[in-house]
Amino acid sequence: MSDDVAEDLREVRRARYAVAAVFAVHGAVTGTFATRVPWIQEHAHLSAGQLGFALAFTALGASCSMPLAGRISHHFGSRTALRGLIALWTLSLVLPSVAPNMLILCLAMFTYGASAGMADVAMNALGVEIEHRLNKSIMSGLHGMWSAGALIGSAGGTLAAHLGADARVHFALASATLTVLGLLACSWVLDLQPAEDEEPPPRFALPPRSALLIGAVGFCAVFAEGASLDWSAVFLRDQLETSAGLAAACTTGFMLTMAAARLVGDAVVNRLGAVRTVRAGGAFAVLGGVLIVLAGHPAVAMTGFALLGLGIAVVVPLCFAAAGHSGPNPSQAIAGVATITYTSGLIAPSLIGGVAQATSLVVSFVLVTVLACGLAAFAGVLRTGERGIRTEVSPQAAAVPDPRP
Repeated sequence: MSDDVAEDLREVRRARYAVAAVFAVHGAVTGTFATRVPWIQEHAHLSAGQLGFALAFTALGASCSMPLAGRISHHFGSRTALRGLIALWTLSLVLPSVAPNMLILCLAMFTYGASAGMADVAMNALGVEIEHRLNKSIMSGLHGMWSAGALIGSAGGTLAAHLGADARVHFALASATLTVLGLLACSWVLDLQPAEDEEPPPRFALPPRSALLIGAVGFCAVFAEGASLDWSAVFLRDQLETSAGLAAACTTGFMLTMAAARLVGDAVVNRLGAVRTVRAGGAFAVLGGVLIVLAGHPAVAMTGFALLGLGIAVVVPLCFAAAGHSGPNPSQAIAGVATITYTSGLIAPSLIGGVAQATSLVVSFVLVTVLACGLAAFAGVLRTGERGIRTEVSPQAAAVPDPRP
């Protein structure tokens, strides 16, 4: 191996670890915020309905801003763009804690969601680029780092809440720490620059057709994820009459299963390929859904939620990877898929609640199980994400820079 090729390989590997750190920072912001929502509700004097309305602005902000990420990266280059966007995201954590009423909180959540969405698209686009250069799957592991970061952030938030810390102080300290860590990590990501004759992507554009099909698969997975995160504890408490502690442990177990599966998912994808991995995951998710629906004992339901988490864990990372390989504009395709999945995450909790109100929570998870069947049925649309990804690749081949601008 020549010295130049070896240096290129080292640069790409450093970039992989740097982007993984950025994913962890991004997740830590989400985990930190989620644990202090009750404090924010009390501070802003909101009812449950008002809080739900305000939180919906997170997904609205993300959906509106995601198409801008590609244009920002085109204008500033990938490294500078990600540095600015991740700092904007970590600093926006402070905004919800200082909102005194619902109107200001809605504006804060819109800004929070917009910065989250743009940073999300930028870091996933870089992850896809590194995956392309290494010639093997890495997206599942990157999203596993996001889950690990979210768990760390939620653990810190749980401790702060237990100690009765003011969320304004907590968020300010967390924001400052995560901003520094995010900026340091961005120093080693790939610095991709557009070609001189390359047209900038549009400021706003509808998702390309390929993103719609891929996004539909992601929609099924994120719907199951949102339903499980928000309703698994309620299911155990109301349907199976468990203690609050055991009900909370079910949600934690679901999150841990997803994080663990994502961290080891790349090895499975490199061996089986994206399509077979998602089909197998869909089978696990359907089995988990059936156990939840038929559960007569807490252990059965908790096993079902764990299998559901295992089955959907790698789907979203593979959807982003497939989108990045589906056309000439990876950022636009990734933004399209991200918009669809964010929308799914927005409507899932409320739709589950509406179906449960009209029928029962068991029927709600019948719907989740039916959507899980879609993972196995439509996994074939992810085949484009397998282009150029092989289980084994020589270092020389892995280090060859992408010929695309």
